Amino acid sequence: MEPSDTTEVTEEVLPPPPSVIPHDGVGIQVKPEHTSESVKKTTKPKRVPMSRRGFGSKGQKISLLTNHFKVGITNASGHFFHYSVALSYEDGRPVEMKGVGRKIMDKVHETYDTELSGKDFAYDGEKSLFTVGALPHNKLEFTVVLDSVSSNRNTRNGSPDVNGSPNGGDRKRPRRASQSKTFKVEISFAAKIPMQAIASALRGQESENSQEALRVLDIILRQHAAKQGCLLVRQSFFHDNSRNFTDLGGGVLGCRGFHSSFRATQGGLSLNVDGSTTTIIQPGPLVDFLIANQNARDPFQLDWSKAKRTLKNLRIKVKPSNSEYRIVGLSESPCKEQMFTLKNRGKNGNDDAESIEVTVYDYFVDYRQIELRYSGDLPCINVGKPKRPTYLPIELCFLVSLQRYTKALTVHQRSTLVERSRQKPQEKMTILTDVMKSNNYEADSLLRSCGISISTHFTQVEGRVLSAPRLKAGNGEDLIARNGRWSFNNKKLAEPSKIKNWAAVNFSARCDTKGLCRDIARFGETKGIFIDPPIDVFEENPQFRRAPPMVRVEKMFEQMKPQLPDGPPHFIVCLLPDRKNSDIYGPWKRKCLAEFGIFNQCLAPTRVNDQYIMNVLLKINAKLGGLNSLLAIEPSRNIPLVSKVPTIIFGMDVSHGSPGQSDIPSVAAVVSSRCWPLISRYRASVRTQSPKVEMIDSLFKPVSNDKDLGIVRELLLDFYVSSGQTKPTQIIIFRDGVSESQFNQVLNIELDQIIEACKFLDEKWTPKFTIIIAQKNHHTKFFQAGSQDNVPPGTVIDSKVCHPTHNDFYMCAHAGMIGTTRPTHYHVLLDEIGFSADDMQELIHSLSYVYQRSTTAISIVAPVRYAHLAATQVSQFMKFDDSSETSSSHGSLTSVGGPPVPELPRLHEKVCSSMFFC
Repeated sequence: MEPSDTTEVTEEVLPPPPSVIPHDGVGIQVKPEHTSESVKKTTKPKRVPMSRRGFGSKGQKISLLTNHFKVGITNASGHFFHYSVALSYEDGRPVEMKGVGRKIMDKVHETYDTELSGKDFAYDGEKSLFTVGALPHNKLEFTVVLDSVSSNRNTRNGSPDVNGSPNGGDRKRPRRASQSKTFKVEISFAAKIPMQAIASALRGQESENSQEALRVLDIILRQHAAKQGCLLVRQSFFHDNSRNFTDLGGGVLGCRGFHSSFRATQGGLSLNVDGSTTTIIQPGPLVDFLIANQNARDPFQLDWSKAKRTLKNLRIKVKPSNSEYRIVGLSESPCKEQMFTLKNRGKNGNDDAESIEVTVYDYFVDYRQIELRYSGDLPCINVGKPKRPTYLPIELCFLVSLQRYTKALTVHQRSTLVERSRQKPQEKMTILTDVMKSNNYEADSLLRSCGISISTHFTQVEGRVLSAPRLKAGNGEDLIARNGRWSFNNKKLAEPSKIKNWAAVNFSARCDTKGLCRDIARFGETKGIFIDPPIDVFEENPQFRRAPPMVRVEKMFEQMKPQLPDGPPHFIVCLLPDRKNSDIYGPWKRKCLAEFGIFNQCLAPTRVNDQYIMNVLLKINAKLGGLNSLLAIEPSRNIPLVSKVPTIIFGMDVSHGSPGQSDIPSVAAVVSSRCWPLISRYRASVRTQSPKVEMIDSLFKPVSNDKDLGIVRELLLDFYVSSGQTKPTQIIIFRDGVSESQFNQVLNIELDQIIEACKFLDEKWTPKFTIIIAQKNHHTKFFQAGSQDNVPPGTVIDSKVCHPTHNDFYMCAHAGMIGTTRPTHYHVLLDEIGFSADDMQELIHSLSYVYQRSTTAISIVAPVRYAHLAATQVSQFMKFDDSSETSSSHGSLTSVGGPPVPELPRLHEKVCSSMFFC
């Protein structure tokens, strides 16, 4: 869901020229003047990321290692030459088949070495080629013949096709080789890129040339991996080695590999290398994959319409010839019944041919003398063309290794992948050290001609460990955090709520519902929460257990209604039968939060103990308006720059559908702090938008001269009401889920929307803004040399591996208990408020301690985590809607160039300003 901070190079939006930084920290890009007077008047200065003002100094210094490997360049005065590549067949049709480009260009290099002046080149697999120094001519044309192309091909061993000829039908003229194809290659000069641009980027002078030069280096490494037979996924590569595979079930394997990308840092150019994981189809017998994929007992239980969708475009090898094909479909009839016309050539090799009708099964058994054990009653695999099918018995087909599985994983598959991908710090260091030595980069001729050398040693950096902030529990008692954790033993919650009018429902979970309610009430009392006995406990009628989720929820409400004459309860505990992703969850949440305004807590208890009940109570108390703990500096108003002036904090995130779900609307959520000077209380506003769109488009939504239905207005009005009729004069925005290529959009599109929303409320109101991007999906890790442990909580790094000039830093606020700690990479894009480096880092560290759902510091600031929770929970509202219901019942937003986006139902007024997402 979060794009990597090192985005795919082919899609990267190039950054703007370096900014002119005024003293207030607002980057302004000075645009060239236009000749048109009208254009001059309407052109607005474009904001760009601010420069670093200084470095932090607070905290205990600590020496660390990081997975950045120093890169040396000796040929800094040279040039990369960029050429466009056009590939076509003999008849002029463009080559669109994936994967064949590298084979064609390898053949060009092998065949036309003299014409290329012996130059090596880096090819990106698509339409770009790069050399060090120029090729002999600006335009070159070549013709190459490939003997084998991995695509829809006729087999040299004579699989039958509709014409029945073992060699793919009679030919009027002799052919070169049964699988050879001719390709035309055009190479045209496109651009000249000075290597000096890399040195400029290291000085902070980023340009289109510097981004392109780094891109060339990344392409060289991709090509280096491709030559080793690796699967390439953006900037990650995966070797075909069964030791790297782990079975996830369903015919899907997790595959461990490595990510690599060149980064311009304060310490110079570095290569960032990290572990990476993808999912692939289980290689081997095709029928074994289908049985595993459908969880069938044997091939005769398979759903072949589902199999047809699953197999389309997968690559197979066929025994005994070992020829490779791409699957296009299945035969209509079983192998023993699927007929085709077999043409036998005349005795003298002339064109007179005898045609006979034969089944695919008989052809392979009788003509080819191949024994078939079980294929006779199963469909054939079609590897031909739309009008010329070529059928193969399924037991002769074997799936090729390293084919990506791109559909959404099940909950079990995802959790298995995460669990088996974890590596302890020392284990990860050992693996990365080994891969750096085995990659053998010094043998790459292109890297040598660039004068590039890559160290095999981890880079040493200095970090600082910030002290944990002081927390307050009930009755003003101190909570002491040790190693990022604290306990409520013998302590009460800071602001406990009261639970009076409540009930419990059980959707057939195996649990003593009444006993659990008693435990919650008993334990809650020790934490200061006053809990009345429940009005009633409702057990689901067994006859509805197998009904659709929406029906089960409706029937439960019908069952409850007669027992609740005074209307819906204030709060409901709901027990679900499935521990993860229960299909009842979405309709239940929607019914409670949107239709009735009922606070609720869903549980799927497996092992109930005091810790479990404590965690449940933390969530319930936060939802009902209580506070579990807060920072000692909140009530005492000692947060630098935040406590003295009314300040609102936004957390923004967008939740997208799973991979393979391209038609599901994305859900944008913005949470905001309330009850200033507190920074521990939040509420959320959530909207749908077009699928896979990352920029939030509903921050400002004017529908008339005096009406704005946008998110920001809703949150600003709530802050005003909850903070004693006070407007915020400072707005701090934490934005999650955007890559470096999208920073300018946040600064110039989203921020403009927020400013417009403020002006719409009050034309004279000009709050100051600070914008911070929080990235988790990156590949920088930190290690303690000689220690088995993760870096301590509170570790911050703002030098050496950070950007040469931008205001960024890494923070590990939490205690990494499993695997290797993933730091959060914070980028301060704009700071009109004027935080010092220490104050900014202390604020972010403190915001990792105000998360109400746990008694631990978390890895990212709480407002961002809350925004993610709100977006994810509300997106469940839509999961059970069919398209007709979503479009007709709730209205729709029209997305540009696409179908209408279904609107979410609005939260009920009773719960909309609560922390319902906790």
